[in-house]
Amino acid sequence: MSNSKRQIYSVSEINRKARMVLESAMGELWVEGELSRVTIHSSGHWYFTLKDAGAAVSCAMFARDNANITFRPKDGMQVQMLARPSLYEASGRYQLIASEMEEAGKGNLQEQFEKLKAKLDAEGLFSKDRKKPLPLLPKKIGVVTSPTGAAIRDIINVLTRRFPNLEILLAPVTVQGPTAAKSIANAIRFLNKRNVEQASRLLLDAGINKRDACSMFDRSIDLLIVGRGGGSIEDLWAFNEEVVARAIFASEIPVISAVWHEIDFTIADFVADVRAPTPSVAAELAVREKGDLEDAISLGQRRLNESLMRMSKDFQLRLNRAAHSYVFREPAVLVKQHRQTIQSLETRMGDLLKLESRAIFQRLERSNVRMEHLLESGVLQAHQRVDELSMMMRHEMERKAERSRQTVQSLERQLRMLNPLAVLGRGYSLTRKPDGSVVRTAKDIQVGDEMVTTLADGKVVSNVTEKE
Repeated sequence: MSNSKRQIYSVSEINRKARMVLESAMGELWVEGELSRVTIHSSGHWYFTLKDAGAAVSCAMFARDNANITFRPKDGMQVQMLARPSLYEASGRYQLIASEMEEAGKGNLQEQFEKLKAKLDAEGLFSKDRKKPLPLLPKKIGVVTSPTGAAIRDIINVLTRRFPNLEILLAPVTVQGPTAAKSIANAIRFLNKRNVEQASRLLLDAGINKRDACSMFDRSIDLLIVGRGGGSIEDLWAFNEEVVARAIFASEIPVISAVWHEIDFTIADFVADVRAPTPSVAAELAVREKGDLEDAISLGQRRLNESLMRMSKDFQLRLNRAAHSYVFREPAVLVKQHRQTIQSLETRMGDLLKLESRAIFQRLERSNVRMEHLLESGVLQAHQRVDELSMMMRHEMERKAERSRQTVQSLERQLRMLNPLAVLGRGYSLTRKPDGSVVRTAKDIQVGDEMVTTLADGKVVSNVTEKE
């Protein structure tokens, strides 16, 4: 074959055609696999490999698409992503371009999370109005978490460092797995019930009846910390269960949620009275530094003593001034002066009342005169307006009558012009047969027929003797 008949393609054209065929043939699809060789470029684009036990494929996710992803991809992470097959033309490498990505198994959990969140929010479990304030200085803090996790160690370390003589009561629970949610909810309810029973028992021993004891109890636990250390969404799922949310909501003791999940919130975070991003922060929120409190108390004592001293000196000075004042030396003269002042005020008040009443009367008279003038002027203007309207109405009726007469005359002229008999005055005639039908053409008559011809000034009867 000669070179002139060959269709020669460049490598770029071949790769471009291959890319277009690949993209148009398959479109977008969901794919699941494990991330590896994850590279986050300075431009914000993500480049990685998605693999399973039998194959691997190069992938890219551009910055505009990954901006809303709530987690950071890393090697070994199992993900599901919505992607379209494509081809990188520069190297001819087949790849997937991702537009959405989520951790494998998270999609279904996220849907459950959103449904439960909307339900509890509608019931008012997240309302700020029902959230309880944290105690200023709790004496005993209950902690609901795993006894072997890092969370309890962090909480104990922070609490004992900030306030060494604080009591900590641990309610050990399972924080992960199918029984975790029920375990956490039961622990919260137990600590609340323990408070009521313990306080009621003490008050009953003191001779107070059961009803009064239950209403007067003083909690032995002032604050609850409920949480755990970090983990995946599956690990933290117990704190997204409805049973835990309702237990926190029903708690009479203020609750700090301490689930280490800084990117997102759990359902427990929304229901709790205060949310802390980590167990350590929860402990810091629960109690102030003992040294800070002692410094504040010392400062308050100094300020109170200084204030009392200033008040004492001020009262002493005022007492000395009062003891040497003119009131105590000449009380009768002072009473006489006040009596004269009162009499003077009474006289001035009477004069002012007279002047005021006279001024009011004068204003009323002026108002009456103005009102009469306004009414008279208004009536005259109304009469004038009525006269003007009458004249305008009469003129308008005359104009309409004249227009009507002109219209009638115009119609009469048109009728006269349209009258077929009026044409006869201009030399035309109208011929009919005896039966009244109009003769329009020679075909309408035969020799011997009788015709009646109407002229402008009369009629002529004739017989047809000849027809051409």
